Amino acid sequence: MVTFLSFSGKEMVHAALLAMLITSQACIAFTHAECMPKFPAILVFGDSTVDTGNNNYIFTPFKGNHRPYGQNFPGSVPTGRFSDGRLVPDDLASMLGLKDTVPPFLDPTLSDKDVATGVTFASAGSGYDDLTTAVTRVIPVSKQPEYFKSYIKRLEGIVGQREAARILSQALVIVSAGTNDFIFNFYDIPTRRFQYGIHEYQNFLHSKLHSFVKTLYDLGCRRIVVAGIPPIGCLPIQMTAKSPLLRNCSVKENEDAKAYNDKLEKLLPQIETELAGSKVLYADIYNPLMDIINNPQQYGFAETKRGCCGTGILEAGPLCTRLEGVCTNPSLYLFWDSIHPSQATYKIISEKLVQALLPKFSNMC
Repeated sequence: MVTFLSFSGKEMVHAALLAMLITSQACIAFTHAECMPKFPAILVFGDSTVDTGNNNYIFTPFKGNHRPYGQNFPGSVPTGRFSDGRLVPDDLASMLGLKDTVPPFLDPTLSDKDVATGVTFASAGSGYDDLTTAVTRVIPVSKQPEYFKSYIKRLEGIVGQREAARILSQALVIVSAGTNDFIFNFYDIPTRRFQYGIHEYQNFLHSKLHSFVKTLYDLGCRRIVVAGIPPIGCLPIQMTAKSPLLRNCSVKENEDAKAYNDKLEKLLPQIETELAGSKVLYADIYNPLMDIINNPQQYGFAETKRGCCGTGILEAGPLCTRLEGVCTNPSLYLFWDSIHPSQATYKIISEKLVQALLPKFSNMC
């Protein structure tokens, strides 16, 4: 089991005291017998899909540190993950054989000599558009590198600049955001619709992402995976807003998501070309989720239109509580709450990402 370090708010000062140093493993044997690169760490930026507990330490209602969240996490602990259990970064770390650690705010006895391989700067409710966090009061994606810089300084102080640079350059960097931008700024709260058409807003977000990836590159990151957005129109909360009785996916919102992803997939190779020595890959989240939605029984799911928490059509974050109750078997549900996938879904996505993306890093072994 891998528990990710979380960095945010006042806890950032204390969390940055942990070094991220691990002896790199031999190349991992893959199904295609290709040499997998050595990832000494996973660095994570984005929103609730990859936030392992940062929002616990900032003033915001967007928290998942209460039951029933985490009921299937080891120890049944509500860590702040917006799921019943583990997220994609957790699964990826385990699949890559990276070393376990615990967040320093859970174990104050941890010292500089302790090592960590999973570090997340993500914040639930965040987005590429800073306006998104005006609603959520969380850490925007654009500000997350500031916490990353503090971490780098501490890392350099412990292992030296040269070794710190090696760790950063060989780390697997995951960026996952964008969904909140559309939900909070375009669909449900149409603030940005007064300024942009949908295609213009997509381009606006891509420009923000472009700058963000360049910032990570300038800080030493070289192996970067950027996730696309899911079929937003099939999120239970969006079904509730657009089709409360029939509970059909919003075709328009899904088409917008596909258009955004298509542009992103074309943009990332251009960014990679600009950043010498980098590998910047697109992670397809949309199609795997749609395949599950269209063929749930093939994946062992029985429910794809409602979350497991409460009624499953509205509850998320502060509305998903023990008072609302949960379904009997979350592993049969695609969604845990009205927005976020279940642990079972994240596991499937993780396996598909490993198969699709990691071989593409083989030329960097």
